[in-house]
Amino acid sequence: MNAFWCETAVIASDDGDGGLTEVATGVRVETNNGRISAIHTGVQPLPGDTTLAGVAFPAAANAHSHAFHRILRGRTHDGHGDFWVWREQMYRSASELTPEKYQKLATAVFAEMVVSGFSSVAEFHYVHHQPAGAPYAEPHAMELALARAAVSAGIRLTLLDTLYLMGGIGTPLSPDQARFGDADALAWLDRLASLRAAIAEEFPPEAVGVGAALHSVRAVPEEALKIVAKQLPRDIPLHIHLSEQPAENDACMEAYGTTPTGLLERHGLLSSRLSAVHSTHLTPEDIALLGGASTTVVMCPSTEADLADGIGPARELCDAGATIALGTDQHAVIDPWIEMRTLEHGERLGSGQRGRFSPGELLGAATEGATHSMATPIAPQALQVGGVCDLMVINPASTRTAGSRPMQLAFSATASDVTQVVIGGDLIASNGVHARLGAPGALLTEALQEFS
Repeated sequence: MNAFWCETAVIASDDGDGGLTEVATGVRVETNNGRISAIHTGVQPLPGDTTLAGVAFPAAANAHSHAFHRILRGRTHDGHGDFWVWREQMYRSASELTPEKYQKLATAVFAEMVVSGFSSVAEFHYVHHQPAGAPYAEPHAMELALARAAVSAGIRLTLLDTLYLMGGIGTPLSPDQARFGDADALAWLDRLASLRAAIAEEFPPEAVGVGAALHSVRAVPEEALKIVAKQLPRDIPLHIHLSEQPAENDACMEAYGTTPTGLLERHGLLSSRLSAVHSTHLTPEDIALLGGASTTVVMCPSTEADLADGIGPARELCDAGATIALGTDQHAVIDPWIEMRTLEHGERLGSGQRGRFSPGELLGAATEGATHSMATPIAPQALQVGGVCDLMVINPASTRTAGSRPMQLAFSATASDVTQVVIGGDLIASNGVHARLGAPGALLTEALQEFS
């Protein structure tokens, strides 16, 4: 058993309403097998306790990641362009990946996530095969590389194995996309089943789980959607990029006579296990469908700003019944605090109103909302008995945070203010340094030298 003494912590209210939180001082957190077994407030530390100096929050969860996109940070800002221009640069980076290079890169990226306050990540993975499309001798070489990287970094991983069949509606895969594809939906389902068995054999379920993803309605034709709807196992999460670009909506409407959301609804794919990523360009009918099905909508505000995607209707989706989650997608920034406030800032810019999401709602999107879309344990938005002991501690007296009220740190803190990170009851990072791997900057510098 480990025990942590927190100067201040955000804990679940004991008034019987599981949705409320409170800020308490002198909080002693006892753990057993990686979960919180007891919480005591207004107490002093005991001998042997690990002191967490600052404000302890539940660790964040990253609901949407493409680890290899980290290659592009700070390299795509010359000249003009849009999402489609950026995508060509991304394909060039994907072409350089090997299992060995990807494991090294992903280890560094996941370490950056950990020191920034993330304890879990959903990796939307589609670089399955060799560059020309042939499988590796070990058919799951790329997937196992990501899983081993996550375990090295100590982050909980949901590996979202992605179905990617077409280069666009009615368009075959391009040479740049060949390594993403499978022969058809049935071949992908067979490979997914084999992957689940391989992951279960090597990794504990609380560390690595497998989910499924459909890249988009551009990449998965309607006949394949029908097969997935009927045959995908019901016990795993399902993710999809949805309506990220107006061009996607236009192509879907022309081909199928409905929006991407409408196409998913047509085939029974809207449900509480679905996570719709981006959902930037939606009709009122789309919003009602996604909310009515209790889907999770994963917003990636820093990426959506970086790629000029637009501002999605987060408040409307939440009010309609959807769960809002946050991800870092292409890693222009890896910082849960920036994602929280960028979500709210986008809402303010779009509506002309402040306070569209409360600080508690933002924290919920970065914690419990995000882990609902994963195959690893759900992290509540406040410390509570029975929850996983995944914590991030914020310095409340930095240049950025001094004077902030604890529950309003989402509007002042950054990852630079994360002083300690606990995952599964173990102290994994302190002051930006990973306990096992060292400084992520050095890891990233070395890994990125292998890419053009």
